[in-house]
Amino acid sequence: MIRVLLVDDQPLIRSGFRALLDLEDDIEVVAEAADGEEGVALVREHLPDVALIDIQMPVMDGIEATRRIAADPALASVHVVMLTNYGMDEYVFEVLRAGAAGFLVKDIVPEDLLHAVRVAARGDALLAPSLTRKLINRYVTQPPPASSAALEELTSREREAVALVAQGLSNDQIADHMVISPMTAKTHINRAMTKLHARDRAQLVVLAYASGLVAPRNG
Repeated sequence: MIRVLLVDDQPLIRSGFRALLDLEDDIEVVAEAADGEEGVALVREHLPDVALIDIQMPVMDGIEATRRIAADPALASVHVVMLTNYGMDEYVFEVLRAGAAGFLVKDIVPEDLLHAVRVAARGDALLAPSLTRKLINRYVTQPPPASSAALEELTSREREAVALVAQGLSNDQIADHMVISPMTAKTHINRAMTKLHARDRAQLVVLAYASGLVAPRNG
């Protein structure tokens, strides 16, 4: 059972998401919060698999809430997915670095929301396609300062796996590409995350582009 926490200051958004998620046999909404501070407290209380958190909220915004969740070792199993509106991609870098597993736009279709929750629960990076394109375009025009020195600790196979993660491939697809088992692919990725001090695959994506391991493509 995937346990989900909803954090949004709009009751209508929360009730809509809850109604949809609770219809699924493998998903359970364990709690709701109306601001980031309450959300962090409920995350600590319920230890959900996935926390869907709005960016803009009173008392404490979603960015600070995400940062606090990511900084708490006791909450390492919680995967934060940020809820955003179109046109708010300026928050992408800050929130990914704070520890979010990815982003969803609020007008997502129901099927994509359910898929996203399941993807996040298993620890995969999750970025809405529109935001991913903006993220990569930003790296093309304004590469963030980063050193490739950290990547020197990786083996060649680990580097290859990280590059494939940055291209959006799943473990099974990475395994096929590298001609290895999915378990071995997962091992390469987990070791790379440990060496690079990355909380999840989303942060691996950021590091891969920031360090130049993967070169963004225009268009």
